[in-house]
Amino acid sequence: MESRQKTIFINGKLFTSCDSHPYGDSMAVEKGIIRWVGEKESMPEEYRAAVRRAKAGKASGPEDWKVVDLKGRRVIPGFVDAHMHPVMLAEFRKKIAVMPPEIHSIKELTEAVRKRRQEQGPGAWIEGWGYDEGELSEKRSPTRYDLDLGCSDAPVSIMRTCAHIRCVNSLALKIAGIDRNTPDPPGGEIERDENGEPTGVLKETASTMFSAFVPQEPEEARADHLLELGEVLLSQGVTAICDMGNLDSSDSLPIYREAVRRGFRQKVGVYYMWDFFMDNPDFQITPEEMDRSRQIFTAGLKLIGDGSVSGRTAWMSRPYLGSRDEYGISVCSDRQLETAIDFCKKTGCQLSIHAMGGRAISRMVDRVSREKPWTGEGIPYVRLEHVTDPSADSMEKAAASGIAFVTQPIFQYAESSSYLINLGPEWMKECYPVRTMLDKGIQLAFSTDAPATFWANPSDPFPGLKQAVTRRSASGVDCGQDQAVDMETAIRLYTRGSAAAAGFSRIGMLAPGYQGDFAVLSRDILRIPPEEADQVQVEETYIGGELAYRRSSDN
Repeated sequence: MESRQKTIFINGKLFTSCDSHPYGDSMAVEKGIIRWVGEKESMPEEYRAAVRRAKAGKASGPEDWKVVDLKGRRVIPGFVDAHMHPVMLAEFRKKIAVMPPEIHSIKELTEAVRKRRQEQGPGAWIEGWGYDEGELSEKRSPTRYDLDLGCSDAPVSIMRTCAHIRCVNSLALKIAGIDRNTPDPPGGEIERDENGEPTGVLKETASTMFSAFVPQEPEEARADHLLELGEVLLSQGVTAICDMGNLDSSDSLPIYREAVRRGFRQKVGVYYMWDFFMDNPDFQITPEEMDRSRQIFTAGLKLIGDGSVSGRTAWMSRPYLGSRDEYGISVCSDRQLETAIDFCKKTGCQLSIHAMGGRAISRMVDRVSREKPWTGEGIPYVRLEHVTDPSADSMEKAAASGIAFVTQPIFQYAESSSYLINLGPEWMKECYPVRTMLDKGIQLAFSTDAPATFWANPSDPFPGLKQAVTRRSASGVDCGQDQAVDMETAIRLYTRGSAAAAGFSRIGMLAPGYQGDFAVLSRDILRIPPEEADQVQVEETYIGGELAYRRSSDN
């Protein structure tokens, strides 16, 4: 890895995400920190002299500035993915991906399970992820019986794309002790057929509780997977991420620390899923762990308020299409909410709340807006995740209280078929009202929620940028043109906005005092038609002014 203490970058097309100085062509980075950014005409003499020495071949000493010619390419701040599940994504990459280009149907899923069983032998768990019943050719969810056809002598668990629902085979149900007499857990559902038998589909807390039976890989292997994912993220220009919690009580901090020891480069804010820790009297988050100047820090707690739109479990303010009384599921109990607020107030950490449907959003905003902010340092004390269908009242209360919204344009882009089936075209256009959120003054951020979306490369930021600007899905469906934003705004929301919502320190902009984290693009994303944004590639990624990734000619 190339390492240099002092570097001047020239001849670029810099978009800084800074309102007061949004553009430039040159930048000086010293010891990882941007010292100056602007136009070459206003470059300080110290840097001008260094450039002259470099051009004359006289800059050879270790204390001299290195000069990098960006060759007229577009440069943007490194992406900050404020909501994803990296440890999950890193592990899922080793499992069966139930999505194109490999799998288009339940029949193909069954065959993939059968093939994996042949490779592994009897008894070993078979896992997969990513199915969306609306995108499968049969237009239904797989069941235990479909999975049994692929394997009956080893447990099988296939996670839905939203990560709130899973389908398991008969042996897995038996291992978990789930049968026709097992009651639905609070905030969840064991789906049953017309005879009362479990179908193998477990929703919300029923799926979460089942995760305790799935064996975990050793930390060393999980760190290896994370290292591989880190390289993928660098190739996408992602320089900082938030880990929004696991589906079990495992602690990701040791995994990240081991990955960092081996060369993992991204900055990470880690959140703990409160469901698994609220009854543990020994659970704590120390001030040292919350130090946001560290590469890996603990950001706060995560609550699940409801489910997903594509799974018809988001808790909506009106019934789903084709139903009079199907509003989704309220997942979070009052006790969970109150104990989480109490813990965060005492600890000073951030509270993150998953809330997609209008009812879930209203419930959470109404409750937390009564509190005084407890985090300090300009960090939002509460951030709401996804925020699919907020009311005007919820948006206004959130703006007034300083509650951040973190949303994902990739959802409509990749899952429009499910949204059309579950909501209909007009309601779908009203979802994720990005323009209205900004107009009302809400602190807003973009992210991916990878791997929890129906997209084969779920951490790629560029499809999300394309959707935010065009407000059209991958299949061309209109997602509400009045809620579109321009590309500069979309990039700000994926960089500066995401960093602010998560409370990252001095990243997200190319400005003096900020870290030199940025991506060099293959095409000028601010000048090409927005419909081509997903064709843009990252040619180079820098972290702290040091080259961390360069695309090879083979890519």
